Amino acid sequence: MTHSAAAGNGIGTAGVAVSARGLQVIRGKIPVLRGLDFEIPSGRITGLLGPSGSGKTTLMRAIVGVQVVSAGTVQVLGLAAGDPALRHRVGYVTQSASIYPDLSVEANVRYFGAMHKKKKADVAEAIAAVGLDQLARRKAADLSGGQLSRVSLACALVAHPRLLVVDEPTVGLDPVLRAELWERFRAMADSGTTLLVSSHVMEEASHCGTLLLLREGELLAQLTPAELSLRGRSQDLEKAFLAIIRESEQRVDALDGKVL
Repeated sequence: MTHSAAAGNGIGTAGVAVSARGLQVIRGKIPVLRGLDFEIPSGRITGLLGPSGSGKTTLMRAIVGVQVVSAGTVQVLGLAAGDPALRHRVGYVTQSASIYPDLSVEANVRYFGAMHKKKKADVAEAIAAVGLDQLARRKAADLSGGQLSRVSLACALVAHPRLLVVDEPTVGLDPVLRAELWERFRAMADSGTTLLVSSHVMEEASHCGTLLLLREGELLAQLTPAELSLRGRSQDLEKAFLAIIRESEQRVDALDGKVL
């Protein structure tokens, strides 16, 4: 893909938040990401789905600019991933809660907000967005695992990022909290934020506008949930994903002259 002049000055290609071309990551001679090509549309929820060990976290780290890339390129909001100008535009929430346990919810969010010169109203808005208004003065050390995850999310939201990258946010949450979290993600996308949300639970694919299906470092497909169901010939998205995996394995066997 040829990037326009707009991409060079940080404006970015209209409608595209992230663009990867030939993206490779190799660790100790072992390929972790194998030449990925994709685009993530702006203002939508993109699901990054695949089993544990498929390379999801490595891909997210490459997008936020903290992963050494062996080959290829990643453009984020019209700039190279990791560009200093993206610090206030990209939020990243890891699986482990990145907060200070001895501080209150409010103090944690206020601390991260100060890095982006945000005001008290921004802090209150971020805490409300994750449904922790009533626990704002509670010490983080006294919260449950699910609540800690939501504090981490609030710490990212306070900066009002244009792109929010969230790694396995629903792990350990009960069904009600998972549903509430996806509702908040949808509200953010509706307001113009681009979200990339990873999961290994295929049922969560239905909450996304588009999907990146990853397996063993390879991008099997980029498609919508409806397209996944159609291509995989099943309304059960997990079964549809398994069908695509079998399809890809048969294609590899065919290339090797080993069609069964």
